Amino acid sequence: MREEKNGIFNGAGVAGEWLDAIIENSFDGIYITDGKANTIKANRAYEVITGLARSEVVGRNMKDLVKRGIISESGSIIAIRERRPVTIQQEFKTGRKALITSTPVYGKDGRIAMVITNVRDLTEIYKLKEEVARKNEEGRKLRQELEHIQKKLLNKKNMVAVDEAALSVILLADKVAPMDSTVMLTGETGVGKEVFAEYIHQNSRRSEKAFIRVNCGAIPANLIESELFGYEKGAFTGADKNGKMGLFEVADHGTVFLDEIGELPLELQVKLLRVLQEQEVERIGGVKPIKIDVRVIAATNRNLEEMAEQKKFREDLYYRLMVFPIQIPPLRERKKDIIPLAEMFLGRLNRKYGFKKHFSEGAIRVMLEYGWPGNIRELKNIVERAVIINESEEISPSSLSIMPGPKKEQEQTVYCERGDFNLKSL
Repeated sequence: MREEKNGIFNGAGVAGEWLDAIIENSFDGIYITDGKANTIKANRAYEVITGLARSEVVGRNMKDLVKRGIISESGSIIAIRERRPVTIQQEFKTGRKALITSTPVYGKDGRIAMVITNVRDLTEIYKLKEEVARKNEEGRKLRQELEHIQKKLLNKKNMVAVDEAALSVILLADKVAPMDSTVMLTGETGVGKEVFAEYIHQNSRRSEKAFIRVNCGAIPANLIESELFGYEKGAFTGADKNGKMGLFEVADHGTVFLDEIGELPLELQVKLLRVLQEQEVERIGGVKPIKIDVRVIAATNRNLEEMAEQKKFREDLYYRLMVFPIQIPPLRERKKDIIPLAEMFLGRLNRKYGFKKHFSEGAIRVMLEYGWPGNIRELKNIVERAVIINESEEISPSSLSIMPGPKKEQEQTVYCERGDFNLKSL
């Protein structure tokens, strides 16, 4: 071999050392046999890719390696027999797989002097293919589950879910519905938390029993304890002479939905904790607990974790309520549901008043582009107003009285016979 000017090669000995270094540090596996398929050399990458030690193959003939099951098939033997480069998939006794290309090298006499085989790892590729196949199968199963949910929802009058975001939430609701676990529904005002609570109840083993809704923010603080837990006769001035059952007793064997749970006074939270932990209540003026069997679903649009850190909500109650939290997405994140929901509200009004009204294409476009800060509740109100003020059967964009835009904090004022109110407060 000629001497290179830059000094890389300096005679045959140095050239051999450099060649060995190149082979040994190649990223691909390199495997060399002579013209009779006897193994001459295998590099370090070959060991890594195949899991075989060089000592297991160097000096051995490829026919012997195939016969002993160390490799599945020899590219070198095929290349020698057919006198051409050959690419095959090879599997080793270690279970690993590789893609190999065996190329014959000819001497001056025209005979095959050696076969050089490049070895590329296929094991990771197969693992990736298996992972992709597994993900595709999981996706197929999820699509089937969502299709099943959509069919089931056709019989639900108040539940509309076409968008994947809403269907994913219903999938969670379906998983927890048969259980008695406490569920916490979170999400912005107007996203339909009560509808989801009713859905969970209807699909539970308690569906034939009572579903009692309690708005913790709507009952005056001085009345909420007696409403929830009841009282004994003579418990306080003005009390019914026969006493009164609380809503938890009324809901025995059923479900209590505690909406706006973040508004429950701190002094009553310990009594609620007792309901959740012990399944018993104690009436005002009572001396002994009353056993009950109720499932509790709670809801809030407030950050209870932050309230607990600020000592505005009991930490122990927070963790007891958060057994199975479900976040309900806002309407702007489930756009495929906007028009089906609007059509549902419009259909109800058409049936109630004998109308035949429908949305124009422009009205549909405006509804899809609007940000819906008031969520489903705002949508319902705006559809009802549009039906009232629109004189023709086709509801125009102007009748909707909304401006397109995705701003979350966008406010919308609706006028009605009782005066003006801002939907942001709903």
